Parts: sequence; C-alpha cells; structure tokens
Amino acid sequence: MTSVETFVEALAASGLPPLHSRRHSSDDDFRAGVVTADLGPLRLVELVTPEGECFRDARSARAPDEELWQIDLVTRGRVRAEQAGSTAELGPADLVLIDPVRPVRFASTATRSVTMLVPRRSLRLGPDDAARLAGVRIRGDRGPAALVSSLARDLARSVSGFRADEAARSATAVIELIAVALSAQLGDSRPAPDEALRARIAGFIEARLADRDLAPAKVAAAHHMSVRRLHKLFEDEPLTVAALIRQRRLERCHADLARTDRTVAAVAAGWGFADPAHFSRLFKATYGYNPAALTSNNHARVVKARAGQPGEDGGSSAERRSHGTVGRGDERHPGPDERGMEQR
Repeated sequence: MTSVETFVEALAASGLPPLHSRRHSSDDDFRAGVVTADLGPLRLVELVTPEGECFRDARSARAPDEELWQIDLVTRGRVRAEQAGSTAELGPADLVLIDPVRPVRFASTATRSVTMLVPRRSLRLGPDDAARLAGVRIRGDRGPAALVSSLARDLARSVSGFRADEAARSATAVIELIAVALSAQLGDSRPAPDEALRARIAGFIEARLADRDLAPAKVAAAHHMSVRRLHKLFEDEPLTVAALIRQRRLERCHADLARTDRTVAAVAAGWGFADPAHFSRLFKATYGYNPAALTSNNHARVVKARAGQPGEDGGSSAERRSHGTVGRGDERHPGPDERGMEQR
C-alpha cells in the first residue's frame, strides 16, 4: 500500500476524472493503491481505497472527460454512487455508469474496484439513454453484466500479457459487451417504445444506405437484437426492413439520376446496388420507366440550355445548331402515368 501523497499522485496520473475526498480513516492507517493499464482504447484503473466519501462538482469537469464514459465495477466492499438524481447501492460484481462531466458523489466502505474509461463514441449512447443509465445499479450476477464484471476483474490483473494487436481486438470485444449490458439494462428498467426504436433503426439505415452489406442481419446486430425481433418490430409497418432499405436506396438513386450526368451504373453502385441490371429492373418496377430515361432527359436539358446561350457572333447557339443535336421535340419526359407511378 502507499502513502496519501503517493496515492493522490498516482490517482491524478491514472486519467480518472478528479474527485474531492473526505476520508474516514487517519493518515496512519491509510491503505490505498492504484494500478493503471491500457487495453487498446480501453483504460482500466484498479483501485484500493479506504472507507470515505468523495465527490465531483460541475467546476471540476475537464474537456478530455467529455470524450469518455466511466464504468465502475465493485470487486470488494460496498459503494453508494449518486448521479443525475439516481442512487446506486453497489456490492461485489455490481456496475454503474458514470458521466465524467456531471456532478457525482460516492460513499464507500474499504473497497477494491475497477474503473473502465471507454471512448464515448464507442458505446453509441443517446442523451436519453445516458440519462436513464447514469447512477443506476447494474446487477453483476446475471446476464451480460455478469460477463463484463468477470472480464473486467480478470483483465485488470492480466492486461500486461497482451500484444498490441491482441489488446485492440480484445478491447473492441469488451466494449461491445459493455454496450450489450447497458442495452439490457435499458430493457430491464423501462422498455423503449417501439416507435422510438423504429425511428432509431430508420436513422441507422438512412446513414448507411451506401453500404453494400446493409441488410436486416446487420441492422439487427447493430441494435443488439435478433433478426426475428427486428422483423417483429416492423411487422405492422407498410414496409419490411429489407423493403425500407431498397426503397430509400431507389429514392436516392432517382434523385441523383435526375440531376447528374453520371452513368446509371455509377449512381447505383454509389447507393449500394452491386448489379446494374438488377437495379434497372427494380427501378422500372417502381417508377415505370428505365433509369436511363432520367439521364437522357438530364442530358437533353443541358444541351438545350447550352443551345440557348449567345454565340460568338451574338446569335444563339440554337441558330447554329448542327444536324443531330437533341432538340426540344427529342426530349423524353416520363408521361402522366409514369409520374403517377413515381409518386406511388
């Protein structure tokens, strides 16, 4: 164990967000220790602390802490954590999510714990979910949280044995497991309304339409659910997940083709369609005309616009148009029936 001064210095060097302490023990019987280890982007800090209280106020927040989430695991003793109006009474194996930039208060017996500092972007927590999780006890004796507890405890003791590539891959697995445990906690505390969940899934799809591998299985995995659960979630909607992906891709392609001189194949590939022939069939079945019609119309409009520009002799280009240039009567516009199909 170490002296108070050495402990404070080691604590500051660990990267943990700062806390103000009120100890219940004297300096003579002070027993504490800090061991810090990095596993790829994941930092683990094993702490041995005496009985006491500590807190952080809003003035103590640091800019780097805004990029992190703090997950505390108790391995021995008992801890009470208070944040965002929630109080977590923690025993061995229990976890709690702490927002490092918000005020927090801890009170504990003599305790051993492991703190994990996780890049905020890795956990993909929205503001509402974070507010529901901060300062809430996550039981470490069941479900995904039990795996996180066991892994964190073991990693804190053996992380020095990892090669760099092993550390990065292992950190990814641990962070993903933490995300699963947090998602499970959200489900236990208050199931998210289906409508809100569908909206998040739709937003996820919208942001990844260009990904050729985007499919129901990938969407389900990203939201920590089975494909069956995903289909169940959309069973009363006008479109299945696969149909939603297909429709939004077609709509993006239609918009691009109407205002670009890129080829049909290039536009289709840009929105996740690997097979141009398959894309053309889907497009015609949806809109009633081939995608090439849009590029032809776009080209005709460009030619027409250029033809109307003044020539070097002051006359219009239309007056000097050579035989074979696309004229007004040559433009091919989708007819009323075709426009109706596009709207449908």
